[in-house]
Amino acid sequence: MSSESERELLLEGGRELRVPLTSAQVEALLRLVDEVESANAQFNLTAIRDRPGMLRKHVLDSLSVQTLLRGTRVADVGTGAGFPGLPLAISNPKRRFTLIEATGKKARFVERTARLLALGNVEVVHNRAESYRPFEPFDAVLARALSSLADFVAYAGHLCAPDGRLLAMKGKRPDEELSALPKAFRAVAVHRVKLPGLDDERHIVELSLAGPDRSRGQNRRTRFA
Repeated sequence: MSSESERELLLEGGRELRVPLTSAQVEALLRLVDEVESANAQFNLTAIRDRPGMLRKHVLDSLSVQTLLRGTRVADVGTGAGFPGLPLAISNPKRRFTLIEATGKKARFVERTARLLALGNVEVVHNRAESYRPFEPFDAVLARALSSLADFVAYAGHLCAPDGRLLAMKGKRPDEELSALPKAFRAVAVHRVKLPGLDDERHIVELSLAGPDRSRGQNRRTRFA
């Protein structure tokens, strides 16, 4: 795939996801893929190694959650090689992203890459999510293909602001996981996502704290698309 084809893939994919990208953002996303590709030659950073796969299954998949973000403070739990946090930081320069990763080599890669891309809106935290205590909670807490919903809220629920959202990026619709959610959290909606150029099944589960006032207000708004 040529560089021009890759640029067009990202531009068109962004349009389909309702995430318009500037030419500078597209170049930064391609530079990100360059860095991941280079790091994969040294250590096993990600199982996806072909560039079209990385563009679709890492970059565009990351951007698929953008329309559900709220507020200005976003946490990415278990960011791995920087997904979804780094692509979202590129496309949302006015939001601040905290990327949390327990594995040292991955956290170091993400921190170095954020510096290379001059992403001043990114902070990398080398820690386990359950041990991290931020100065203030986050408006949105993301996790991509990471454990069950019950586990997600158990180790990351404390990071979410009272009116914030936890956004779990999943493959198949996780009905069994939804039924196993603890009572302190509720599913606000399950969004089905169509990734450009892929037939893979994708869903984003939107969760909130289930306080009594919020529960009464949200019963009318809960959507399971």
